[in-house]
Amino acid sequence: MATTDTEQNYVEHPYLAPSFIERRLYQIQLAGTARNDHTLVCLPTGLGKTTVSLLVTAERFNEVGGKSLFLAPTKPLVNQHADFYRQALSIPDEDIVVFTGEVRPDERSKLWKSAKVIIATPQVVENDIVGGRIDLGPVTHITFDECHRATGDYAYNYIAERYHSDAHDPLVTGMSASPGGDKESIMEVCENLGLHEVEVMTEDDSDVSTYTHDTDVEWVRVQLPDNIIEIRDALNEVIKDRLERLKTLGVINTTRPDVSQKDLNKVRGELQKLINNDQSEGYKGMSAHAEVMKLRRAVELAETQSVESLRRYFERQRNAARSSGASKASQRFVSDPKVQEAMRKATQYDDRHPKFRKAHTYLAQTLVDGGQRIIVFTESRDTAETLTEFFNENFDARRFVGQGDKDGSDGMTQKEQQEALDNFRAGEFEVLVSTSVAEEGLDVPEVDLVLFYEPVPTAVRSIQRKGRTGRQAQGQVVVLLAEDTRDEAYFWISKRREDEMEAELRKLKGVAKEVEEELDDSQQTLGSFGGDGNGANEVSHGLQEFDTKSADDTGEKNADSDASADDETAPDGVVATARKRDNSDNVEIVADQRELDANIARDLSARDGVDVRLETLAVGDYVLSDRVAVERKSVSDFLDTLVGSDRSMFEQVGDMNRHYARPVVIIEGEDLYEQRNVHPNAVRGAIASLAVDFGASVLRTEDEKDTTDLLEVIATREQEVAQREVSVHGDKHSKTRSEQQEYVVASIADIGPVTARALLEAFGSVQAVMTASKDELMETQGVGEITADRIREVVAEAYDP
Repeated sequence: MATTDTEQNYVEHPYLAPSFIERRLYQIQLAGTARNDHTLVCLPTGLGKTTVSLLVTAERFNEVGGKSLFLAPTKPLVNQHADFYRQALSIPDEDIVVFTGEVRPDERSKLWKSAKVIIATPQVVENDIVGGRIDLGPVTHITFDECHRATGDYAYNYIAERYHSDAHDPLVTGMSASPGGDKESIMEVCENLGLHEVEVMTEDDSDVSTYTHDTDVEWVRVQLPDNIIEIRDALNEVIKDRLERLKTLGVINTTRPDVSQKDLNKVRGELQKLINNDQSEGYKGMSAHAEVMKLRRAVELAETQSVESLRRYFERQRNAARSSGASKASQRFVSDPKVQEAMRKATQYDDRHPKFRKAHTYLAQTLVDGGQRIIVFTESRDTAETLTEFFNENFDARRFVGQGDKDGSDGMTQKEQQEALDNFRAGEFEVLVSTSVAEEGLDVPEVDLVLFYEPVPTAVRSIQRKGRTGRQAQGQVVVLLAEDTRDEAYFWISKRREDEMEAELRKLKGVAKEVEEELDDSQQTLGSFGGDGNGANEVSHGLQEFDTKSADDTGEKNADSDASADDETAPDGVVATARKRDNSDNVEIVADQRELDANIARDLSARDGVDVRLETLAVGDYVLSDRVAVERKSVSDFLDTLVGSDRSMFEQVGDMNRHYARPVVIIEGEDLYEQRNVHPNAVRGAIASLAVDFGASVLRTEDEKDTTDLLEVIATREQEVAQREVSVHGDKHSKTRSEQQEYVVASIADIGPVTARALLEAFGSVQAVMTASKDELMETQGVGEITADRIREVVAEAYDP
């Protein structure tokens, strides 16, 4: 162990707490690269990726100042990183703030201005950027933790794009133990985050191997008892029957129960084509396909999880079939004789799945041999609960699952999760039984055994889980595998993908320059957002402020869904609560924050001359002025209102009509008359009803970009040409007194909020405006003779109903 009384064993820096960060050469080398360019840092789990980012942040503070933004995918991770930063940085604790959906938006806006380090979930930051509540300009270092998530529409991608565009002096660090299963996946992450450098260190590197120990992986096969095989076979007979029906439709050429999920996804696509062509066989086939999916889930539970989990699943399916509006697939599933036979056998089975006994044996051996902590991973929350109860007969075990309810099981709150981790670290119990929530980055303490209740079919997750052991001493990984089940398939898939990833990382390490050249070629779009796209290149090479002595001088070895993420404390919806920002000439668009599922609000927020404000709107999806609100519907959603029982769209448009003089409905997408089995006249009738009965303008757009362009055009026309503003309407409880006064005056002869505000400022009260003469009114800026006459007519003429 390294001593603590010599400075050479710690990194000394003006922004780091003294004698706190152990000096590890590989971390300093990684930080040296990451502080000079936008860098992907790949390092095995538990070896200090966060420390690398911390070193870069400290150096950026020292060189250029500014703020640091650290993004992590979950609330527990955010809190964990915040605790570490408060200990490691020599700045006041109040300068390091946490942003999650539990912090109100207005409070986040205030904290952003004063904070030095912001540690946040990405969805919250995305919302704040779109809503204009924060400015990325002063951020001189941004870290994307678990950056392998930067694919598709994940919030990391939008934040990275805006950061490269908005930051005055950007520097990006991406961190992951497992960035992707192949070169293409890793390149995608780099391109989405604007990364130019790839730094890979594996446990084979001498600087890293000093801090790791061997981890033995043992694959343990178990045989299923005859009772479970009988349950499985009965369910497989039903699967074969349903696949035979699909085969007669020509959408599949096999009836094997172990048909791949990839093939079943193709079948669904073929059935959708039949439905789109108004062929009734498509609907029948889709129902059979739904049954196959339910049956396969039941087989998987029987084979790989537990009969108790299967019983719970059957019970949920029975309840679903009894509910109003139950699908035919659910009803046929529970009424099939062979399924009922399987249900009876599952109810009568009074033993445990053989994996339970194997797991118990390995736990007992580890603890008897002096082990202190064990993690058991399982895919099923039901199984996690059942295993925890089973283990507690002989050991001290606790479950660790995600938030909310899923499949009828209670989740854990963030506070409960934190307490469980704290107690596990403190040694208050021996066994943590976890679902996937503990895979990524959580600072779970070093454990003596990681037991996989089933193989994990992805390389990323397998590597994340194995990284829980082998950090401080030799560790063990045990994977339970039920013979002749899909466990076997997952075993080979996981092994192949993990081998491919490790080979790809080694290859990346060997051809780093070639990869960086490819990244340079592919980064032209991102680079154009912020100067030369390489905002950190002007700083000198090497971590000059850090102690960078040779490896010989380092001493001995010293002993990681905010799903909605935003506004959990937000009030009930309002009609609209935004107006132009102070001293801003930009067009103002109010967007319902639930519209963030689409890219429209994001794209609008990135446009010059447009300010976006996020609200929880009670009426409409977008508000473009005091008289124009917009309800956006995809073609699919619009047609759903015609073929289903949900008529909420017409109610929504009716509400818009009551609050806004010019309600607009945008129908987005192609094939309005061809997409469903709906007669064109029914579609035309609905459009006519919206226009005639509800007073709405119905407009068509091709896609999200077309919708975005249209919204900007309407808002610009309303606010710049017609000189109108976004203002409050409707709910009296949502308006301040001054807003109510503006509303009353603005409603006179439809003069609008701009003129209303000018009149109130000139006369001082609503009463004074109402009693003013024509000549007095005309002295107000923006009020001409015609407007003054209209005001006097409305105020003075007798009421004539």
